[in-house]
Amino acid sequence: MKKELNNILFNFNNDTKNKKQVLKTIYSFKKNNMDDVFHDAHEKVFKKIDCLDCANCCKTTSPIFRDTDIKRLAKYLRMKSSAFIASYLRVDEDQDYVLKSSPCTFLNEDNTCSVYDYRPLACKGYPHTDRKNMYQLKELINKNTEICPAVCEIVSMVAKK
Repeated sequence: MKKELNNILFNFNNDTKNKKQVLKTIYSFKKNNMDDVFHDAHEKVFKKIDCLDCANCCKTTSPIFRDTDIKRLAKYLRMKSSAFIASYLRVDEDQDYVLKSSPCTFLNEDNTCSVYDYRPLACKGYPHTDRKNMYQLKELINKNTEICPAVCEIVSMVAKK
């Protein structure tokens, strides 16, 4: 991970007083304001941050694989869905399919994805800071501050609004 991005992640998560205050501020937003503020911050942050400099999400967590994701990836890899599941996935405590191990099997050394055009929907949407109804994603946002430096920057920016 690029040193600057690592520092953003480390500093945000180790300043627990600030993190609690930032998250408290975000949790107090009215739901009709939250989307616009988050989407604006998302655009600004991703003009500065390149996910390929980090890929911490791919290195530390697994997306949820839906049936359509499994079928699409299995077809691309010329496997049966059952073979794809057996080779790469396990069922987690929420009964969702996730990767057996981290980092992601499909992560290349240069932080690119070997199945990028066929990746799961959860990967396409990560870090989920530009979705509609952001007020419903408060817990996910909190969780993603532990993984993604861009989310740390976005929530910090949003809290200052």
